[in-house]
Amino acid sequence: MAVHLPRLGPGAFAVWRRNVLVWRKLIGPALLMNFGEPALYLLGLGFGLGHFVGDMGGVSYLAFLASGIVASSAMTTSSFEGMYSVFTRMVPQRTYEAILATPLEVDDILAGEMLWCAAKSLLSGVAIVIVALFLGVVADWRAIWVLPVVFLIGLTFAGPAIVMTAFAKGYDFFNYYFVLAITPMMLVSGVFYPIDTLPPAMQTAVQFLPLTHAIDLVRPLITGG
Repeated sequence: MAVHLPRLGPGAFAVWRRNVLVWRKLIGPALLMNFGEPALYLLGLGFGLGHFVGDMGGVSYLAFLASGIVASSAMTTSSFEGMYSVFTRMVPQRTYEAILATPLEVDDILAGEMLWCAAKSLLSGVAIVIVALFLGVVADWRAIWVLPVVFLIGLTFAGPAIVMTAFAKGYDFFNYYFVLAITPMMLVSGVFYPIDTLPPAMQTAVQFLPLTHAIDLVRPLITGG
């Protein structure tokens, strides 16, 4: 059986639009989560822990942390959407069965869901950048270029998340992916501290993690470094 990327066409955007219309009903709690969680992280860790840490990597710890959270939040948002939400639409709600009764195809569903995962990541990234802007840690207007990068990060992690969903028998199955992949990447890829503080062998290993390279792209745009 040939393996190929899902085709991007009008049907994919129809699936994406369907998700947007459903999400509008939950926009209040969603925006509270998108703005509230990063604000708590940046205030609690950035100001609290940052008071003892001082500068890191040539910038304030608050700016260092903000850039790491932008990238890691894109990863976790896309992964959560690609697993829990996609599984809900696929199994309990049987949304995809209804969609496939229309002229749309499986490729449309896959491409539409990946676009939606990336869009949710972008929304999360926008919220964090706005919070960081009000806290005074965004270097200059060039930080706007972080938004397309965040979208691509979300798109990158959407694929593996949906693959996990294809094998899932229930929601508990996703714990394996979060515990064995997402959480370790958050802890060692440079979100909370520079990776050059790790042992040499681990520094080499983390270069194979996609989040490490995502942070390398995001951090200079946020901090101006």
